[in-house]
Amino acid sequence: MVNVAVLGAGSWGTTLAKVFADAGNRVTLWARRPALAETIENTRVNPEYLPGIELSPAIEATSDAQYALDDAAIVVFGVPSQTMRDNVSKWAPMIPSDATMLSISKGVETGTHQRMSQVIAEVTGADPDRIAVLSGPNLSREVALEQPAATVIACTDGNRAKLVQAACATTYLRPYTNTDVVGCEIGGATKNVIALACGMAAGQGLGDNTTASLITRGLAETTRLGDALGADPRTFAGLAGIGDLVATCASPLSRNRTFGAALGEGATMEEAKAATKGQVAEGVVSSRSIFQLAEANGVEMPITQAVYAVCHEGFRVPDTIAALMGRSKKAE
Repeated sequence: MVNVAVLGAGSWGTTLAKVFADAGNRVTLWARRPALAETIENTRVNPEYLPGIELSPAIEATSDAQYALDDAAIVVFGVPSQTMRDNVSKWAPMIPSDATMLSISKGVETGTHQRMSQVIAEVTGADPDRIAVLSGPNLSREVALEQPAATVIACTDGNRAKLVQAACATTYLRPYTNTDVVGCEIGGATKNVIALACGMAAGQGLGDNTTASLITRGLAETTRLGDALGADPRTFAGLAGIGDLVATCASPLSRNRTFGAALGEGATMEEAKAATKGQVAEGVVSSRSIFQLAEANGVEMPITQAVYAVCHEGFRVPDTIAALMGRSKKAE
């Protein structure tokens, strides 16, 4: 048993708090808003992000970050990728000196084009060996409902990866370890962008052939980017690659797919945000960062470029589909 601090009480942070508690650990869940922390503590439910799911008594909810971080062996960062830097800057002085830090956020930072593990290392000054990432086909509500799933814990320090693996292994979540942090993070960030594309196609009334084509070619461009950044291409054939991609692109529980579907149906960006009930669709912002990262590394990512054009340059979904289909012919 270890002490786990989960910083962020959104749907995935709350779900991971449940997982760590069900695995036998003492868990403190930090919520930004005191009222939400009090509700979770008193009712054992997070009604805003995980309604109807009862949480273990082993979870203590608080809005006091210092209290949450005291004696934590594992610190889980569960805040949106674009707020990671600001949040970690506030928490860094409170984090125990040998705690393993675990990012569960999937994105690439705007401006710096850094992955979340890089942001955490830069802000905290910690050795990258202390920083792990979690990725895989993990739709939060299905995991919270204890439907069998698998995930990947990636860390350059294999022993730390095993520590987190042991701490979050339950009867319904099976964690695997990996040392390819770059591949797991690139797969996790890019799949959100490809899911937006799949949602746009669905919103246009297109079917499974289109979705399968987007998933497959999306995997190809993800692998190209990962390879350029030093990832192990084999990672993209596993849970953090194709596994996460399929789940996020195909499920109506996916915020990114839902957001994309609204755009495909003709919604404005603001209307699409309403479709996801205020929860963050990470791929919208990350589409810009990933497209720019690809350009800087000379990597061709046409689907990502199309999503970026819709989300940030005002292009219409039907026009981007036509542009993708009209690209020059080539060998696969």
